[in-house]
Amino acid sequence: MFNKNYNPDVLNCLANLSSDEVFTSPNLANSMLDKLPISLWSNKNSKFLDPCTKSGVFLREITKRLIVGLEKDIPNLEKRIDHILKNQVFGIATTKLTSLISRRTLYCSKNAKNKYSITSIFNNEEGNIKYDDEKHVWKNEVCVYCGASKKILGRGSQYESYAYQFIHQKNLLNNDSMKFDVIIGNPPYQLNVGVEKKNYAILIFHKFVEMAISLKPSYASMIIPSRWFTGGRGIDDFRDKMLKDRRIKEMVDYVDSRDCFNGVEVAGGAMYFLWEKNYEGDCKFTSIQNGKESTAIRNLSKHHIFTRYNEADKIIDKVIKYNKSGKMLSQVVGPQTPFGLHTNFWDKDKPGKNDVTVYTSKGLTYTSRNNVTSGRNLIDLYKVIFSKATSEHAGQADKNGKRKIFSKIDILKPNTICTQSYLVANGFKTLKEAKNLSLYLKTKFVRFMLFQALTSQDISREKFCFVPLLDFEKEISDKDLFKIFNLNKEEIEIIHNLIKNFDE
Repeated sequence: MFNKNYNPDVLNCLANLSSDEVFTSPNLANSMLDKLPISLWSNKNSKFLDPCTKSGVFLREITKRLIVGLEKDIPNLEKRIDHILKNQVFGIATTKLTSLISRRTLYCSKNAKNKYSITSIFNNEEGNIKYDDEKHVWKNEVCVYCGASKKILGRGSQYESYAYQFIHQKNLLNNDSMKFDVIIGNPPYQLNVGVEKKNYAILIFHKFVEMAISLKPSYASMIIPSRWFTGGRGIDDFRDKMLKDRRIKEMVDYVDSRDCFNGVEVAGGAMYFLWEKNYEGDCKFTSIQNGKESTAIRNLSKHHIFTRYNEADKIIDKVIKYNKSGKMLSQVVGPQTPFGLHTNFWDKDKPGKNDVTVYTSKGLTYTSRNNVTSGRNLIDLYKVIFSKATSEHAGQADKNGKRKIFSKIDILKPNTICTQSYLVANGFKTLKEAKNLSLYLKTKFVRFMLFQALTSQDISREKFCFVPLLDFEKEISDKDLFKIFNLNKEEIEIIHNLIKNFDE
């Protein structure tokens, strides 16, 4: 465990439980631990908690640092290890299986008190790595703590419940044993709730962050999906709290999660943060993509969503300054399900009298105007539509680090509508205006500005909050846009480096 020359490290070789419960590599764990004050490692009274331990990597790496840091204070190695493991390092496992893995990692035995354990200090099998078979608390068929579905997870004691102990207890805030100097970990990201469609899931990572901060440690650090930057289903409040929290001292964002998770794709990337109880100020933000780092001191609450590219922040400032109308495209883009027809809608193969044409991902179908339950004012206009899913898988760039963003942009003639697979950018009486908006959406400038608000494959009207609403009486090119918004050579180069030509 403590030999610096061990090779390979088994914790680099573990297969992930799923894309939602990802094991943390030792390198990533140490990158997070490096952000903590060095004085913690020589303090025999400092206490550390991983509230969602899976492999035990954080606990092991913390212990290794304490063994070195406390050598002068506790010279005897055996006594030093006993002191650290009994008084300083604690974990709460996510499942029964991960509790055994974590104990094997930290104590070198899944049983903390047997002869194979590196310490004889414990009189119980768990040691300081706890796993209690916590229960969901059901109300209206969902758990009041995590939102899990009773139908999916209320399935009997023979199955794993995924009622994570750290976020399923009422009394943590009043429990003196839960006072820690550092709370650090990699929480589960989401739970399947079996609603609407087979793979529908709710996000839960933010509940671990909120609980950790509420316990008021000196420091909190967790690695979580970056999708919270722009909010979304169930995490808008969390985003607002985080962006306004001046105690977040540092953030490190991996635009491509494969750069930190050994090839595992997490839609929108992954990031970790350092929260410090006694800090108040701007945040040191580092963005990492293709091995390149960009660091800047940022005010996280500058905009209602957080833009992950430091260089883009200056471009957004210019767009806001030089946007004469003061309006953004988000004010005219239509809602999800623009005409009330779901993705798989199919009615007639041939049109009837007074039917409208329905544009679907599978081709054209036809239906009565009476079946159009929303957006009826757009039926007789020229409509610019685009696919609501981006062209990039899981939001990842191509091998050159570039993105197309829109997978499809089209113009619908009057008396033609679309299903939920598409969103309507706007409607016009003239084809000329529709064509000009279509060309506008295809510019690198627009797709770059839209990209600043995206952290997943889904596009919604809120994501156009940085895209200016212009007059579409005439064509507008990238060259025109760069001039209108006074972009310099370096800023134009950033856009070209991130966004590919639309026809590629």
